[in-house]
Amino acid sequence: MALVKFGGGIVKMSGSIAGTTFARNRSGDYARSWKNPVNPRSTRQEAIRAIISFLAEYWHTVLTPAERAAWKAYADVVAMKNKLGDSILLTGFNHFIRTNSAILTMPETQLDTAPTILSLPEKDATLACSAEGIAAQTFTFTCATAGWAANGDSKLGILLYQGLPQLASRNFFAGPYRYMDYIDATEGAAGTGDYAASFPFAVGQKIFFKARLITTSGRLSEAWSPDPLVAEADA
Repeated sequence: MALVKFGGGIVKMSGSIAGTTFARNRSGDYARSWKNPVNPRSTRQEAIRAIISFLAEYWHTVLTPAERAAWKAYADVVAMKNKLGDSILLTGFNHFIRTNSAILTMPETQLDTAPTILSLPEKDATLACSAEGIAAQTFTFTCATAGWAANGDSKLGILLYQGLPQLASRNFFAGPYRYMDYIDATEGAAGTGDYAASFPFAVGQKIFFKARLITTSGRLSEAWSPDPLVAEADA
């Protein structure tokens, strides 16, 4: 299904209609023929599908009406961005799945109770990939730990995602991204750690990343992109 914005005609479109996919990159809007993607049924795919299936069933059969109502109250005032960049409101079910799929992927303890702070957490602008190890196939991430317990809602961690390695000349990358690991804010908040690559990479390739910050109450930020890096040879 595509999202379409009408103005004096069609102003913006994102998604697929009748075999054509509409999207946007750094150069502008484009359309291409849609192709049925290959489904490799990888271990990672099967794991996240199992998590989503479990959480969907849990929402309907285990959560109390009061718990579902609290997630709805959170969803009713927390705006998100859709693929067109417009502000939208998700459902309580959406936020329950969104939060807990991230938590169980980490993995941490599932949250049945909705956040009581009715906003998304701030992105961590200090997060950076400062080094890489070609031989070990690892990345070193750093971030400032000051303020991790601010505003009455401590940070649980930062989920890290690596993109498929690209040519060094590439300046825009939309995916695919694959979950790597997370910076655990509950383990002394060291702010630095080495994390195994999700995709193998070689010297001279550019690596793009995405991150999402989650708090102990279950508030999950929208994804953001730390600066990419070009892999260099080990010293």
